[in-house]
Amino acid sequence: MLDETNSGNVLVEVRDLKMHFPIHAGVFKKRVGEVKAVDGISFDIFEGETLGLVGESGCGKSTAGRAILRLYDITEGSIKIDGVEIGPTPQPKLREMRPTMQMVFQDPQASLNPRMSVAAIIGEPLDEHTDFSKKEKREKVLGLMDAVGLNRDFANRYPHEFSGGQRQRIGIARALALNPKFIVCDEPIAALDVSIQAQVVNLLEDLQEEFGLTYLFISHDLSMVRHIADRVAVMYLGRVVELATREELFRAPKHPYTQALLSAVPEPDPSLEEKVERILLEGDVPSPSKPPKGCNFCTRCPQVMDICKEIDPTGKEIAAGHQVACHLYADT
Repeated sequence: MLDETNSGNVLVEVRDLKMHFPIHAGVFKKRVGEVKAVDGISFDIFEGETLGLVGESGCGKSTAGRAILRLYDITEGSIKIDGVEIGPTPQPKLREMRPTMQMVFQDPQASLNPRMSVAAIIGEPLDEHTDFSKKEKREKVLGLMDAVGLNRDFANRYPHEFSGGQRQRIGIARALALNPKFIVCDEPIAALDVSIQAQVVNLLEDLQEEFGLTYLFISHDLSMVRHIADRVAVMYLGRVVELATREELFRAPKHPYTQALLSAVPEPDPSLEEKVERILLEGDVPSPSKPPKGCNFCTRCPQVMDICKEIDPTGKEIAAGHQVACHLYADT
């Protein structure tokens, strides 16, 4: 289990979370296996902080974010948000918890109803969870549009009339409508032009300060995570392999996978680019339906040992707030 030491209050507590999807085959759709998209992750998120969750495509980070918000019925584990256990809670009973936890989706075009106006999209959560009058709802919607930098005159326009960055602002305004404490940002800038990405990230930071928000920021863009996150968790094949403060992780990564991941980040200074040692990993990522025995990373690890192929390493705190799941640090 990976626990953190922090003076703040824990808002989100995840313990041994598993999200396995069944595989069916044959005429009778018999269950023949399962995809272990998330396979036992544990961490805390403190009030007012941003926890970055990074890893290559297919590692399970987006599934983890959706599972934490209980958009899926989880396979196993515990999820506490603001002290309330929601892991085993049936979907109908989660309704009263929805205002506390919201999500900003990756593709702003796909997550917005094309037949609804901006005002209707942002106001939909208010229709579902409040008894605001029509005037109160209109004032709230316009206030949210102001908060995310959208012109009030656009309230009656439709999603197709906006750019990608503007559509993402609509999604952010919708997520803020019920005054949530916790927001999962699932690669919110991945579908945007580079010129717009910084604007959206700066907006998220400003809103966090203004409304006291707590973020789980999921991304494969390490440079952006370095900019916005307070702490960073690194995932590989359904597991969290390292968790540390942003400064510590980027200064001295310990897990071989984290080291390889960070070595791939482009260096903008040409004079320094030549000095960067790239760590090239051999082979492909194993299938989450058939993870290797022992450590999930043992098939590609440049520092693999015999024990790695037999025993799955557990998370170990090697310094204050810095945890690593690797046999290299078993005796530290």
